[in-house]
Amino acid sequence: MSMELFIGLVVFSFVSSITPGPNNLMLMNSGADYGVKKTLPHLFGVTIGFTIMVFLVGIGVMNLFERFPVIYTVLKVLCILYLLYLAYKIAQSSELTNNQESGKKPFTFLQAALFQWVNPKAWTMALTAISLYATTESIISVLLTAIIFGLVNLPCVFSWVKLGEKLQRFLKNPKRLKVFNITMACLLVISIIPAL
Repeated sequence: MSMELFIGLVVFSFVSSITPGPNNLMLMNSGADYGVKKTLPHLFGVTIGFTIMVFLVGIGVMNLFERFPVIYTVLKVLCILYLLYLAYKIAQSSELTNNQESGKKPFTFLQAALFQWVNPKAWTMALTAISLYATTESIISVLLTAIIFGLVNLPCVFSWVKLGEKLQRFLKNPKRLKVFNITMACLLVISIIPAL
């Protein structure tokens, strides 16, 4: 990979990872509800799950979509429906303390990793990264693209968890929490618009 391609990939990875999207909004919400420590499995699930997704997209999933475009269309519709469901659940969230006392838990590592496959922003990021920065004929190029993206992604998504944790005190007030959760749900729905 040339230096120009490397810099381009790092910049693309940073911008697409730091901007609001389903993962970041859910991580911020989890950071606010549960704090950083309990959100770490969700955080690592996002980064590792997405890195694996980029790699798998690079070695074959993209070819499958090119041969059978209907699969991509069906997947896109299912992803959007699932994200709308998650937005509804976030909007209906109760008080921070009630979330913890009621037995509700943040996403597990596996749930977060699997979520990447129904996240339209993750699909767009993975397809773009592979299309622009990897040579799909070279598995090393695909692997390198996935690893670089994962390394840039981790601190970006962590910043959203920290932001959520910093908001914890502010969100102790049930009215503020309700406004926050509804705002997060609306932003999650808005984040789907580019996929449409």
